[in-house]
Amino acid sequence: MKIIADDKIPFLKGVLEPFAEVVYLPGSEINREIVLDADALLTRTRTKCTSSFLKGTKLKFIGTATIGFDHIDTDYCQKNNIFWTNAPGCNSSSVQQYMISAILKAAEKSHFALRGKTIGIVGAGNVGSKVEKFARLTGMKVLVNDPPRARREGGNNFVDLPVVLREADMITFHVPLNMSGSDKTWHLFNMGVSGVMKKGVWVFNTSRGEVTDTDTLKNIIRSGLAGGVVLDVWENEPCIDTSLMAEVFLATPHIAGYSADGKANGTSIIVNALCDYFSLPLRKWYPSVPSPPEPLIRIDTTGKKDEEIIREAVMHTYNVGKDDSDLRSDPALFEKLRGDYGLRREFSAYTTELLPYSSDVAGVLKEMGFSVK
Repeated sequence: MKIIADDKIPFLKGVLEPFAEVVYLPGSEINREIVLDADALLTRTRTKCTSSFLKGTKLKFIGTATIGFDHIDTDYCQKNNIFWTNAPGCNSSSVQQYMISAILKAAEKSHFALRGKTIGIVGAGNVGSKVEKFARLTGMKVLVNDPPRARREGGNNFVDLPVVLREADMITFHVPLNMSGSDKTWHLFNMGVSGVMKKGVWVFNTSRGEVTDTDTLKNIIRSGLAGGVVLDVWENEPCIDTSLMAEVFLATPHIAGYSADGKANGTSIIVNALCDYFSLPLRKWYPSVPSPPEPLIRIDTTGKKDEEIIREAVMHTYNVGKDDSDLRSDPALFEKLRGDYGLRREFSAYTTELLPYSSDVAGVLKEMGFSVK
């Protein structure tokens, strides 16, 4: 069998070669002609699997090592017996880590404590629910807007988007990109909705760039309505709006989910799905993930507030400011920064040692995923 694979899918090389011919190419270079005689395609978001791309090919299987699958024409796949799969939840803890680092930086910049602040979470799936957990652990008030969940579960635990806009000190988007329909998320955050926002609100987007309208973001920054904006995703990636980049608080190149753990999860999901589909003799495969250089975090807790201790632990594992400075230094390297992203391990790869030990903050760190001694 023949497999075409995006050459930036991590941990993949050498895994499937005993069972198939595997051709690795940059995602942007994978086209219809290349996949014509392939049995399977392993991809990321840069390869657009449209009906015209898929028509006439031998493809039987498409696996995307990403949460999102809006780059795949799933209707065409279903009608033409092409099995497809994504990797739901694979990098949710990675995005949680990014969000926590960004939230803590925003709080530090604005000189406020998280306890007592209100966060509005738009989309409470795998990622949003983890952001919600952290917010509650740190004493924040949480407003959740998730219309599909509200319909399934009843509305008691959810609020409408206007309530989030009016009351939240921070608003964060964790939704799929839906271009139409009752749950349309394209330009969900636009000039109309921004008019009812609470002054000084912080806006975060790690979902899809098209969820937040670029002109609206510029407007709320320039008018002083926003306390700050944090963007990991952009309209028209990788050709991002550099004037917007210059004005946001944190700007990163779509790497929130790029921890080594998240990548390993995504790759293992699609590899195992492919092996199951084609009955290959490889089962429950998972890659070996390198350890972080400094897995032990010793923190002197003397005279420090819990939030300061949490910030110190989080920043040891990941400081979002480094990715921000890398993008600002040369926005044209957007794709290269993603493709050559370095080792980042999630909280679960670290042990914190609190000196002296504080049971309250230790409990929070454990709930976040750290080991504590």
